[in-house]
Amino acid sequence: MVQSVAEPATSGDVLALREQHLKAYRFMLLARVLDDKLASLYRAGKIMGGVFLGRGQEALSVSIGVHLQEGDIFAPLIRDMAGRLAFNEPILDAARTFLGSALGPMRGRDGNIHRGRPKEGQLAMISHLGAMISVVNGGLFARRMRGIKGTVGVACCGDGSTSTGAFHEAMNQAAVEKLPLVMVVADNQYAYSTPTERQFACRSLVDRAVGYGIPGYEIDGTNLSECLKVVGGAIAHARAGAGPQLVVASLLRLCGHGEHDDGSYIDTKLKASELGRDCIKLAEHLLKQQGWADVATLAKWRAEAVQKVEEATAAAQRDPAPDPFEQNYWAALSNPQLLEGNE
Repeated sequence: MVQSVAEPATSGDVLALREQHLKAYRFMLLARVLDDKLASLYRAGKIMGGVFLGRGQEALSVSIGVHLQEGDIFAPLIRDMAGRLAFNEPILDAARTFLGSALGPMRGRDGNIHRGRPKEGQLAMISHLGAMISVVNGGLFARRMRGIKGTVGVACCGDGSTSTGAFHEAMNQAAVEKLPLVMVVADNQYAYSTPTERQFACRSLVDRAVGYGIPGYEIDGTNLSECLKVVGGAIAHARAGAGPQLVVASLLRLCGHGEHDDGSYIDTKLKASELGRDCIKLAEHLLKQQGWADVATLAKWRAEAVQKVEEATAAAQRDPAPDPFEQNYWAALSNPQLLEGNE
């Protein structure tokens, strides 16, 4: 069952809550439509490399992006399409990178999930195994040294990443230095195909917050309202100077690890449990239940999302491919075109 949203004290609060949910849902929908299109292009042989979908993780992901502001830092996971889009990543950036366009942010020179615009706080992923947390810490240290206040950094990882040394060292550093880091862990029950009971012995990964001396929050990653409230609150606390925050969301990826993987190892009981619910369908039910959107409006938004995705992928497929004889020098942080915004 979808949890009802408690009525706020004022009509202004009700309106703000409504607008936040509608904005978040539309980014979730756009991310799902884009992911489905990329999966189709991959199966058609149009995309080289891996395609990793965020299906089932959109509610958690979007709750990050809608709460970030200019000047913040975001290190997304491979399944954070919704969060990327909500944090102002152009849909054309994603399409161009997956399709190897020379006009994309990475100039067709890197894997499709490693895209980013560092100047704008959108970090290009090094690895999903905890390596990006220390990079976010470095960015937050740099802001501190320059006297910049009121910004936060959000790093994302999966449950498997929490077993790495990179995760522990960076979390310990952030805690000791009281950095405004929000660590969001998507506990999707599997590290690729390894179930959680073979990864850690604690009841929940949120228990690790005590060891670092930081606040920890455990949420239902399929529930958009809960994700918006808790993730938004954690970001607000970090922004206000309360130090690192750990958010652990329980969910299930509704697909294989990547499009090359059929996910046959996922327990059918998990698929049938509340963890296996589709967060987009739950969000749609909530919007209709609250009277915030009807069936016709939802259909209209889906059609608009499909059009945006089709236009972006069509444009990317018309772009030139990288020419190794012309692009004999390229570096993400020193390329003048990237530093100027890439367009």
